[in-house]
Amino acid sequence: MTSSARLLIVGPQGSGKGTQGARIAQALGVPAVSTGDVFRANIQAGTALGEQVKAITAAGNLVSDELTGQIVRDRLSEADAATGFLLDGYPRNIQQVNDLDAFLTDRGESLDAVIELSVPREESIARLALRAQEQGRTDDTDEAIAKRLAIYESETAPILDVYRERGIVDQVDGVGTLDEITERITAALTARDITRPATV
Repeated sequence: MTSSARLLIVGPQGSGKGTQGARIAQALGVPAVSTGDVFRANIQAGTALGEQVKAITAAGNLVSDELTGQIVRDRLSEADAATGFLLDGYPRNIQQVNDLDAFLTDRGESLDAVIELSVPREESIARLALRAQEQGRTDDTDEAIAKRLAIYESETAPILDVYRERGIVDQVDGVGTLDEITERITAALTARDITRPATV
């Protein structure tokens, strides 16, 4: 059994990666580090970062690599991430993969597994439209959704090829009930001997 669980969950917007990431992180006893959550918390608090991010996301654009990377590095340097973490929303392109590799290598660490949630494009769009209605998410307009999915397909999907070459990607069917999907992810991680460390 591995003593660490350094994970990344990847999937298109609307794939449920935020929900599944939080569930898996809790089960493994590691923090879920979601760049989206960090950004939204800053927006709600009205911080300078929040105002900056709000303007960027309202236009359907993504926050810069430099800004996102700094936030992630700061979070992973906190004590609760010493033995593991689950990243959601970062890295999202090849440059960020290289930045994360450099950061982890300096610490003598590397990712243990990458969970790819596979969801058809139509399913993602339907889920995002529903979320916009239920949560009043102003950044979930049809145009913004289409733009973010296009960016995912052109920039984020290619990072999976990098991780596949390292043999650490587990593709999981992201369609089904929350519990069914969680069970599929847990089974994939257990097959890699990634389970919650036994408490003494």
